[in-house]
Amino acid sequence: MNTPAVTPATDRESGQPRNTHAPEHRPGPRTGDAIGDMLLAARRTAAHPAAAPVLQIIERDDGFVQSAPVASWIAPIDQWPDEDRQALDLVKGRRVLDIGAGGGRAARALLDRGHDVTALDVSPGALEVCRQRGVQSLAHGTVDEHSGSGARYDNFLLLGANLGLLESRERAPWFLRVLAAMAAPGAVIIGQGHNITDSQAPQHLPYNQRNLRAGRIAGQRTLRIRYRDVTTSWFHYLCLAPHELAVLAAGTGWRLTDTAPSDTATSYIATLTLSA
Repeated sequence: MNTPAVTPATDRESGQPRNTHAPEHRPGPRTGDAIGDMLLAARRTAAHPAAAPVLQIIERDDGFVQSAPVASWIAPIDQWPDEDRQALDLVKGRRVLDIGAGGGRAARALLDRGHDVTALDVSPGALEVCRQRGVQSLAHGTVDEHSGSGARYDNFLLLGANLGLLESRERAPWFLRVLAAMAAPGAVIIGQGHNITDSQAPQHLPYNQRNLRAGRIAGQRTLRIRYRDVTTSWFHYLCLAPHELAVLAAGTGWRLTDTAPSDTATSYIATLTLSA
C-alpha cells in the first residue's frame, strides 16, 4: 500500500521546515543531592550483585563528560587500592575528621581500628549512608561551618582525591587555616591528590592552558556531578601537583612533610604536619 507523502510544517516567518514533535521546553537536570542519591542507590545495589552498576557523570564546564562507577565510594577496605589502605596507616592519634566522607568507607574502616571518627559532608544522602554503616558522629556542612563546633582533631582525612576540596589558589590557604584552627597539637592532614597540572593527556591540555591564561592553577577544574536527572551545583576542584600544594600551605600553619606516589601516573598521598 502506498502511503501519502507528508509535507513538513513550516515556520511562517522563515519558511523553513518546523519539527512539530519537538518539545517547546527542554529542561536540564534539576539541582539537588546528586551525590547522596547515587550513594544511596549504590548501597541498595550492593546487596544485589547481578544489578546494573550505579554510575556517576562528571561534567566539566567546557562540556567534557565522563562516567565512573560509584561502587568504589562504599567499597570495604579489602577492595581498596593499596595506596588508600596505606593512607589509613598514616593516621595517628585518636580523633579523626573525615572531610568529604562520601559513603563512609574510610570512616567505617577507621572506626574498626578504634579511632573516634566524625564524618563531614555537605550531602545529606551521603551522611545517611554513613549512618547506615554505623558511623554515629555525623556533621553536615563545610569545614568553615564545622569549625564553629569547638571540636579538635588529631587527623584530617581527605581521601578519594579530596585534596581537590582546596578548590583554588585563593580558597586553599583559607581552607588550610580553618583546619589549623581545629587541630590538636601534632595534628596531621592526610590527603589524596590528583595531579592534572602536569598531565599531557589531550583531554586536559587545552583546559590547563586556558586556566594558565586566566591566572589559575593549571589543574583547577569546575565540575558538577550528575546522577540520573539530578545534578550538584557547579563547584571548583583543585587537581594540583605536590609542589603546588607545598606553596599553598606556606603561612597556613601546615607544612608538606611527605608525598607518596601511587601506581597511577597522577595520584599521590600527601602528609601535611601542623607547624610547631
